[in-house]
Amino acid sequence: MFQALQRREFLATASALGVGAVAEAGPAAGAAADKIIVAVMGCGGRGTGLASAFQGQPGVEVAYVCDADMARAERAAASVQKARGRNPRAVQDYHRILEDKNVDAVVVATCNHWHAPATIEAVAAGKHVYVEKPCSHNPREGELMVQAARKHKKLVQMGNQRRSYPGVIQAMDELRKGVIGRTYLAQSWYQANRGTIGRGKPTDPPKTLDYAMWQGPAPRRPFKDNYLHYTWHWFWHWGNGELGNNGIHMLDLCRWGLGVDFPSKITSTGNRYCFEDDQETPDTHVVGFEFPGRKMITWEGLSCSRQPNRPYHVLFHGETGTLALSDSSYTIYDQSGKQTRQEKVQAGDGFHFSNFLNSIRGKVRLNSEIEEGHKSTLLCHLGNIAHRRTRTLQTDPKNGQIQGDKDAMSLWSREYEKGFEPRV
Repeated sequence: MFQALQRREFLATASALGVGAVAEAGPAAGAAADKIIVAVMGCGGRGTGLASAFQGQPGVEVAYVCDADMARAERAAASVQKARGRNPRAVQDYHRILEDKNVDAVVVATCNHWHAPATIEAVAAGKHVYVEKPCSHNPREGELMVQAARKHKKLVQMGNQRRSYPGVIQAMDELRKGVIGRTYLAQSWYQANRGTIGRGKPTDPPKTLDYAMWQGPAPRRPFKDNYLHYTWHWFWHWGNGELGNNGIHMLDLCRWGLGVDFPSKITSTGNRYCFEDDQETPDTHVVGFEFPGRKMITWEGLSCSRQPNRPYHVLFHGETGTLALSDSSYTIYDQSGKQTRQEKVQAGDGFHFSNFLNSIRGKVRLNSEIEEGHKSTLLCHLGNIAHRRTRTLQTDPKNGQIQGDKDAMSLWSREYEKGFEPRV
């Protein structure tokens, strides 16, 4: 299990990873040593929830909430005030956060196309970063995030919160010990019941929205009325479809449980089957990943249909049995399908937030350091590239890069709006 490290062990581990070991006395001397000033960038439902949750953590002050839509930033500030009795400053330009030397950490909960550029700028400004999933909009950004964290010696954690659930950690430990023998297959899925986004009409952006700032790194496009605030997920220009939106959680568990890094082969099938509208990403998607060592991951995403009787997120299959994992329990079955044991899973995002904050304080190591976040996010990108190019991909198991297919490899990065190119 990932237990809290002794102080000396943490420093050695952080130094070896290049993730910014702190001084032996901690971030500061005296009683204020454990206080962490946080800013939250992105004030949708998730960002507003994160702002309130971080403010509720011991020794934390959320000093800023930031959003390109000022109305959302102000609502987030009011929400934190109501829930926690503190009123963070609402700002529209994230540069104001980065310029404040008192800010220790930035929580990035923006749209996907902002995740990596904002993280890279934040660590360059001397901030630690908690970035929501997926950590990047394209594979190259993930590589740059790892480089930036190493160069600036800052901690960067992705918001795949199950990495910090005690019961999930225990389940992974069981797999490592061979509770079902050699584990070779992880099956995962996600279902939702999303409606149509219709056909967008050109219109003026909301008056409270700085649309140029919202677009940020993405090349400029005229505003349409079906882009905001959640439906941007279904446009490749800003989002990564259901695979990047929710599949990342399941694929991260699969990769963790199998103990694999980069795949060697990716297949994809599916399309937009339920509605005829502007959505570009598939609403029905099945992806397979093969890894060295005779191991495989599958993911099935259904955006417009909920199937009954699927209480588990992931099924791990081994040579002597199966382990079924959910947010409430993990269950072990023998090879004949007979249940042999069930254990409860203690869940809650607070475990992950606490891990990030206590890593900054030098008390533990990160449970999802950015290199691990990048590896899991890369699976989403590769599955989407296989879908968009309608063919099987062969990849280098050392780094995940696509082999022998320049056309597919052209999606490894993207074009950027001038002045917003991420640089390390």
